[in-house]
Amino acid sequence: MAQPPTTQLALEVRDLSRTFGVRKALDKVNFELPQGAFLSIFGPNGAGKTTMLKVLSTLTGASKGSAKVVGLDVVQDAVELRNRIGFISHNPLLYPDLTAQENLEFFADLYCIDEAPDRIHELLTAVELDHRRLDAVRTFSRGMIQRLSIARSLLHKPDVIFLDEPYSGLDPHAMDILDSLIAQVRDQHTFVMISHDLTKGLELCSHALILAKGKVVLFAEKEAIDPDVFSATYRQTVGMGVS
Repeated sequence: MAQPPTTQLALEVRDLSRTFGVRKALDKVNFELPQGAFLSIFGPNGAGKTTMLKVLSTLTGASKGSAKVVGLDVVQDAVELRNRIGFISHNPLLYPDLTAQENLEFFADLYCIDEAPDRIHELLTAVELDHRRLDAVRTFSRGMIQRLSIARSLLHKPDVIFLDEPYSGLDPHAMDILDSLIAQVRDQHTFVMISHDLTKGLELCSHALILAKGKVVLFAEKEAIDPDVFSATYRQTVGMGVS
């Protein structure tokens, strides 16, 4: 009898821990996420959310445990993995004295992207910045910088996109652009997003995770989540933050 196909995993996290001195930012975190999923991560300030994204995106190391992203170990395969992921954070990772186009050309060279001019034009159009492509990024508003950062993260068509509060600081129009862009490319990527907005996070996700004091309080597929129970569980973690 033929065996059913095995769902490929985008993330495999095993007993992942990260300490800073005596503080445990992550404490034996375990979960698996299938490819093509959208994971929203919730939790109070100091819960370890950003630390977890940094470990998964090879920006910092774990103290114990292991993690794989699209089958690649975040330590042993870090160089290869960086070509397979995108990262959007509060730091836009852009050069302010370069133009929007020059910034994307720089990253296109790093990723050895074929037909880079077409890809850059496509993304600048998608984030509604093509008309500002020759302007220095230092002249952009916060929302425009975040939109260009989104274009940068999508440039090389990564398998997994990590988003750390991507809606923070965006005006309503920029939020609509991000919503539209995510909808357009959702079936092409796995998304992992930190959010303090329960409504937005649950609206977008296929899976949800609540983290508090570095521990997983809840992890489930959205279909299995009772919104009232989820909200109550989240509220219980608010007093568990670490300053």
